[in-house]
Amino acid sequence: MARASSSILTFLRQNPHARQKPDTQIRHLSVETKDCSDLTQVAQQICHVIRTKPRWENTLSSEYPSSNFSDPLFIREVVKQQSNVFLSVRFFLWLGTREGFSPDPISCNAVFGALVEGNACSAAKSFIKHTGFSPEPVLLESYARCLWEAGRVKEASSVFKRLKEAGVCPGIGTWNAALSGCIKARRTDMVWKLYQEMMEYGVAADVETVECLVRGYCDDNEVLKGYGLLSQVLGDGVVPGKAVFDRLISELCKEKEYDKVSELLHAMIEVKCAPDNYTYLGVINWLCKNEKLAEGFRIFNDLKDRGYAPDFVMYTTMIHGLCTMGSIGEARKLWFEMIDKGFCPNEYTYNTMIHGFNQSGELEQAWILCKEMGGKGFRPPK
Repeated sequence: MARASSSILTFLRQNPHARQKPDTQIRHLSVETKDCSDLTQVAQQICHVIRTKPRWENTLSSEYPSSNFSDPLFIREVVKQQSNVFLSVRFFLWLGTREGFSPDPISCNAVFGALVEGNACSAAKSFIKHTGFSPEPVLLESYARCLWEAGRVKEASSVFKRLKEAGVCPGIGTWNAALSGCIKARRTDMVWKLYQEMMEYGVAADVETVECLVRGYCDDNEVLKGYGLLSQVLGDGVVPGKAVFDRLISELCKEKEYDKVSELLHAMIEVKCAPDNYTYLGVINWLCKNEKLAEGFRIFNDLKDRGYAPDFVMYTTMIHGLCTMGSIGEARKLWFEMIDKGFCPNEYTYNTMIHGFNQSGELEQAWILCKEMGGKGFRPPK
């Protein structure tokens, strides 16, 4: 995804903070594992005992007298084989009650890693506090990602800081989790700060990074910047997910930037990220609300011509718009078309049509619908 990074750098070139830090020392992480196959069988047996016996703490030592429960590799193998992370913690706490047991880094990292993998952020935090150990960097990065995803921005920032102070460069997945977590927490100020740091570390942005930045622009009410960034990366062949297009289209509608909305709809089709009923419904709804009924009706008919099947909500939205603008004849056609497609009018749809008939002076038609509405159990308008 080098092209994504190139596009973003070009787009944000005017940002004075978006510069590389040439002398930053970066250390990327890798996970080192050791073979514990010689301990696996016994570890599996002990895990079975822990899962099936309510008070296994009272008998485990006597059942396995030859096992060295203080061996870090043995402890790690038990944690690895145990399918329940909290049973692993219970096993570790039991070890703490044994005379002469002293928690070692290997064992602590094994339990801590299981907690992080299980997204048990609070338990992982308590485990660090209880044992006083320092997780190895690869687990600390996973812990930071877990905190970001849980929306615990302040704690995640603290862990992130520890990583960077240790000279560790988090992977792109962790940076994206940080950006996304800040957006969920409505901390777009941190989004731009983190992205600046990400570029300083020389981490190449990917499509998920682009999605986060576009969402950040929308949240900051800078939708045109989001549109500019998306247009630029699309030109480089980077295609974000449909949710980003939908969000940007919705925000552009609010700004009445309908030309750009049209461009994005065509772009979605070109990059094979086709807009669906949800996408078009939002556009039609905004057009109808802002007295651009003809454009909304054109899009609605184009959808049908291209094989889309409007749903009940889209029919109701279009009927309401037509009635509001006094086009009762077109509204009546859609009313019967909707029924022919198997959609039954609800109370809102009836009220919309009745109001439209009243406004256009067709009182007899309004009265017919009132009686029909009452016969279906709906309360007619007063």
